[in-house]
Amino acid sequence: MAPTALLSVSNKEGLVPLAQGLLQAGYALISSGGTAAALQAAGLPVTKVAEHTGAPEILGGRVKTLHPRIHGGILARRDEPSHQADLAAQGIAPIDVVVVNLYPFRETVADPAVAFETAIENIDIGGPAMVRAAAKNHADVAVLTSPSQYGAFLAALGTGGLTAALRRQLALEAFQHTASYDAAISSWLEARLAVQSEAEPLRLDLPARQSLRYGENPHQPATWHSEPTAGWGAAQQLQGKELSYNNLIDLDAALATVREFGYGPGAQPAAVVVKHTNPCGVATGRDGADALTRALDADRLSAFGGIVALNTPVGLAAAEQLSSLFLECVVAPGFDGAAREQLAARANLRLLELAPEAIACASRRQLRSLLGGVLVQELDDQPVAEVDWQVVSDRQPTAQELDDLRFAWKLVRHVRSNAITVARGGQSLGIGAGQMNRVGSARLALEAAADKARGAVLASDGFFPFDDTVRLAAGFGITAVIQPGGSVRDADSIAACNTLGLAMVVTGRRHFLH
Repeated sequence: MAPTALLSVSNKEGLVPLAQGLLQAGYALISSGGTAAALQAAGLPVTKVAEHTGAPEILGGRVKTLHPRIHGGILARRDEPSHQADLAAQGIAPIDVVVVNLYPFRETVADPAVAFETAIENIDIGGPAMVRAAAKNHADVAVLTSPSQYGAFLAALGTGGLTAALRRQLALEAFQHTASYDAAISSWLEARLAVQSEAEPLRLDLPARQSLRYGENPHQPATWHSEPTAGWGAAQQLQGKELSYNNLIDLDAALATVREFGYGPGAQPAAVVVKHTNPCGVATGRDGADALTRALDADRLSAFGGIVALNTPVGLAAAEQLSSLFLECVVAPGFDGAAREQLAARANLRLLELAPEAIACASRRQLRSLLGGVLVQELDDQPVAEVDWQVVSDRQPTAQELDDLRFAWKLVRHVRSNAITVARGGQSLGIGAGQMNRVGSARLALEAAADKARGAVLASDGFFPFDDTVRLAAGFGITAVIQPGGSVRDADSIAACNTLGLAMVVTGRRHFLH
């Protein structure tokens, strides 16, 4: 009896060459639906599943392979006499190769507007059952779930190399395939039904985007996993060297900061320069080029080797600035033709185009690993709620000071705690990040701003435990401060503001970033 291969695939890539290879190796082919039609169109002999089982497809194709003649042929052990006796008694032929990939559920739900019923109809039932059956019985059945496996399989088949090790590897990949498929379905349903339960296990279905050269350091292996149609997974790298682990971390920090001012059509033009996840220069401007100039001017020394994010498309004027600097990466909603031509001379500069729609599709969950587990939280990107702000000083901030406080507050939430920002006129002047005490961060920010601190404002991501930060700020000429409030010694800082003539706004919300 000739060996038998069952083929039932949604993705028809490589199907005909695989079938031709199986036929040349002496296999008989069984197939269903569109797969059978594709094989017949290529002039290949194939038996339809309905002919093999003697049972027609029913329920509009929902039931076709769920039949004892299919699953008996896949699951029967060749070394078990009782199994062989059952096959003989029922007239069931063993199936030796199963080639199945599943209905395109991920591709279907990649459209945010997909109808619920359409998504449900793209949940495969018979396919996973056949894959799991073949993977369970991999000692006797080879299972293929991806066109990427076909070439190596045919090569092994041609040399008699369907070894136990190869069968086990294919079985592992098959179970990974169905596990990922089920995770995609459950994750989509959770999102659509807004299910939130701390008791539920965390399920991730993130395909490997690429292997990275290394992680934070050369001795650390690393891989980038990402949804292909959302967030960074949907970014288009237009030029430049391969992205590194640290590039991606910094890009994410830069993007989060620039999105405070909108992203894409209608955004207030803004630019951000990031080094080691902290913004070192942030500014708004008349247009993208003006915002970029002002962001770079905020700290040109630190900008060397930095990551730049812009929230509006890059034109020639901005590209001329970018090409004159040593930078690692630039991300923006788009780059026009003149900008692309200008930046092409910097062949190693990584340019990434990230559409606003890709950001909108990304999950709002933020994950962080720790030894033996994962922490999950919602992104800290909620709009600023000025309705909760209170002026607690005797002096009210001026209209200009209030604008500057808004800008500084948008920025400080993206600086590592303890975080202090000094700003004026839509431009960062000094940033203090990651110090073990708040006055230390304030000193760094104020000394960086130097004389520009006179008439500027200061923002703090957490409350002031003492009045020392206010007094230090006043000594540098700061005229207004913004902070969450909530310290048992708030009154001391408020009194210092009143004595020194500063305005103080408390927001009622902190923005620690660890």
